[in-house]
Amino acid sequence: MKVSAVVLAAGKGVRMCSSLPKVAHQAAGKAMIVHIVEAVEQAGIDDIKVVVGHGREVVQSLLSSQKVEFVIQQQQLGTGHALLQAETYIDSDSAVLVLAGDTPLLRPSTLRGLIEYHLEKKVQATVLSADLAHPTGYGRIIRQDKGSFSKIVEEKDADEKEKAIQEINTGIYCFQAPGVFQLLHRTNTCNAQGEYYLTDVLEMLKSQGQKVEIVKLEDAQEIYGVNDRVQLAYVEGILRKRKNEDLMRQGVTLIDPLSTFIDQEVIIEADSIILPFTIIEGATRIGSECKIGPYSRISNSCIGDKVIIESSRVNEAKIGNGCTIGPYAYLRPEAVLHDNVKVGDFAEVKKSIIGANSKIPHLSYVGDAVLGQGVNIGAGTITCNYDGRNKHKTIIEDQAFIGSNTNLVAPVRVGQNATIGAGSTIAHDVPSDTLAVERAQQKNLKKRAFKDDK
Repeated sequence: MKVSAVVLAAGKGVRMCSSLPKVAHQAAGKAMIVHIVEAVEQAGIDDIKVVVGHGREVVQSLLSSQKVEFVIQQQQLGTGHALLQAETYIDSDSAVLVLAGDTPLLRPSTLRGLIEYHLEKKVQATVLSADLAHPTGYGRIIRQDKGSFSKIVEEKDADEKEKAIQEINTGIYCFQAPGVFQLLHRTNTCNAQGEYYLTDVLEMLKSQGQKVEIVKLEDAQEIYGVNDRVQLAYVEGILRKRKNEDLMRQGVTLIDPLSTFIDQEVIIEADSIILPFTIIEGATRIGSECKIGPYSRISNSCIGDKVIIESSRVNEAKIGNGCTIGPYAYLRPEAVLHDNVKVGDFAEVKKSIIGANSKIPHLSYVGDAVLGQGVNIGAGTITCNYDGRNKHKTIIEDQAFIGSNTNLVAPVRVGQNATIGAGSTIAHDVPSDTLAVERAQQKNLKKRAFKDDK
């Protein structure tokens, strides 16, 4: 049987106190709505509808690379009304998985298990439930004497006895179409919130003699929803803990997992060591036997094997095998380092290609440049790449030696095996196997003695 998923993501999320729609807020490097859609995809569902409303352009842009179809809910009138907007998008012979876009902890295995149970039982509806020690805010599952489903009571409509129940409705369901949509047309807003409750359909099914099944989730953490920034931080902590534990099981050493922050998409190979207070973000890939940190931040970068990065910032860079970075180095976007390159303390590299075995040891800026193999850059060297209007390129060929405190005024080329004398400002090309020195003539003047006039 075909299974479609409908993700409800139209709400504003007033308690987030934000101009962003709630589901657009990030947890562990990805928007909550992206977490959910990816979980649905990994559960084996390829027909995904996302109901959008408030800030829909933002949500749509976040999912631009996903294979989803958007359904617009112009007015947010409750969960039942939101699902009803998807009626014309769902095949009449489908099972429909319904879930919210603000529960990023959901695992694909949980969704897959719910779907399989629903299809096996051949019922009109299946509800995912969980036991919470503190169920405030959630609808309560009311069971009949023999334990079968009776109804769901929302928090605002519950009496004191019902509020004491710890089994809650997660807001995740499987229904059969078109039955669920036929009943949604018969719901009303006679409740404390004045909304169309999706849960009303379950009671209507019961009144028709239809059986509603319940699947209880073992790990209640998975259904933890986000309504404010406090809850967002809690969810983020769980996601990062999961990621760190997965990496450690795969052979990565995290010296202090509690002070190490790694996004979901990051890949780190076995036998690498991540030191405390390190942040690794985005689509970063780190090879084996690396040592990263402490106090390093790496974003959307590709790092080879046996690389050392100490207390440095790396953003959108490519680093070859055996490189040494830092401390306090800054690799900016489009920095490409080939194997065994050294970038030392307080050195900055931007939009440059650095050849194998080259060194930029300290206190230098290399921007818009191409360095060959075995180049040595002395301390305090600057590629002067900007003339006030345009950026220009510096080319330094293999085995060139650049003396300390040199200014290379681009566009300029330094030839193979050339040497630049310390303190030079080079504004013209330097041929290969040449020593270039540019500095004012030194004058030594005798010191004169001055006496006080008294």
